[in-house]
Amino acid sequence: MTIELTEGYVDALAPNAAAIKNAKGLIQKNKLVQLHQTEDGTLLFGECAGSGKSNYACSVDFIQTDKEPTSRCSCPSRQFPCKHALALMYAYVSGQTFTTATIPEDIADKRAKIEKREEKAAAVESDPTQKKAPKKKTVNKNALKKKIQTQLEGLDILEKFTLSLIRNGLSTVDATVVKRIQEHVKQMGNYYLTGAQVELRRLAGLLSPKNNPEANYTYAVEQLTLIHALIRKGRTHLQSKLEDPELALDAESTIEEWLGHAWQLSELEQYQRMTENAELIQLAFTSYDDPGRMEFVDLGYWLELGSQQIRRTLQYRPYKAAKHIREEDTFTEIACPKPLYVYPGDLNPRVRWESLTTRAVTEQDVQSIHAQAYRSFAEGIKVIKNQLKNPLADPYPALLLQVSQFYQSDDQRLVIQDAEGQTIGLTDISLPIGTSTGLLPYLPQETLQNVTVLLVFEHQMDTGQLIAQPLSIINGNGIMRLLY
Repeated sequence: MTIELTEGYVDALAPNAAAIKNAKGLIQKNKLVQLHQTEDGTLLFGECAGSGKSNYACSVDFIQTDKEPTSRCSCPSRQFPCKHALALMYAYVSGQTFTTATIPEDIADKRAKIEKREEKAAAVESDPTQKKAPKKKTVNKNALKKKIQTQLEGLDILEKFTLSLIRNGLSTVDATVVKRIQEHVKQMGNYYLTGAQVELRRLAGLLSPKNNPEANYTYAVEQLTLIHALIRKGRTHLQSKLEDPELALDAESTIEEWLGHAWQLSELEQYQRMTENAELIQLAFTSYDDPGRMEFVDLGYWLELGSQQIRRTLQYRPYKAAKHIREEDTFTEIACPKPLYVYPGDLNPRVRWESLTTRAVTEQDVQSIHAQAYRSFAEGIKVIKNQLKNPLADPYPALLLQVSQFYQSDDQRLVIQDAEGQTIGLTDISLPIGTSTGLLPYLPQETLQNVTVLLVFEHQMDTGQLIAQPLSIINGNGIMRLLY
């Protein structure tokens, strides 16, 4: 087997641009002191001089042809691949000489363990009766009860504070009050209420003297309404949970995440929130900065083929660790997860997977997108409005609609129209995912007629209107992505 690598492929594996620069710098400085490959060509390995006395042992394993290569290195970096493993691949791409050598013993052992796991998984796939029932997570009930009681205390404190803000009026908010909000952000962490932390941080941003708070009063009121709903629904949920002998999680709504629970895949499996044989096609992808979460967010919108379900993939990259986490990217093939894990959620629940296979997108897949879109705007908007009635639901739901035409109205607004003549105005939503509406006037008119459009909606608080932003246009030729 000969490893076929290109510089572009290695670039795509890198977690960020700095890693690419640093890896190429190692080659320029001749830091790679040994370069080897196995006789079957499935492993590159060697050593790279570092800042210490000993060289770093690095390798890139291509034994699993259906997955990205596995990089390993003795350096302390938390980036994968690290700059040393990247340098190894760039050296191979540039034509440097790799001598044939025996596979290192530690890597052979790791390969054997992986092969054993894959054999077991293959046996289960061919005979599902061999699959063990998911092991129920052991819960320290006394500790969990104490945590729930602590969360209830935190909700009481949060309620008193937000009521004081309302009684005093938003016009009295100044830098001192914003500082108090930020102090409560830290305090909510002591009560395990990470959702409350995020929403208080967003409230502080809206009312900060730096951000023209008078212009944000409408949104600040909406933010206080959301926090009130979190307090009310969170308290009801936690009190009911205390009365349950099993202290079971709520696997149907998003309340657990609002209260700070991070779902594990084993828990989703335990509550049977899995789909076998799902096929997903990505319709849009973007990354944005979320100051409320203090994280960068990689967001993908996917259609589950054979349904009208728009799913979301979400990767969170905390500010402090962002440089160590590889940013997600656009996915252009059909994803076939094994299995698909579906989080509790609303119209566009989050999904994840541990492994997947892929296949090429066919013309039939594109036609399936058209078939699965809502033909009537009225029907689609009804679904959107039902979600937006819930203050704890995702405020930016996405939907596929069949569109007969795009046009500019008398007041110069961009509008889409369905076959029945109903219309929806287009504008960019407040979620900082980038602009797309402004691109539409530059597209050929024939690409904007009788198409399917993925739209993300928002109830605009200052105007009271329901607005929509197009994320992609699906026509006979494929998917035209408007966000990059």
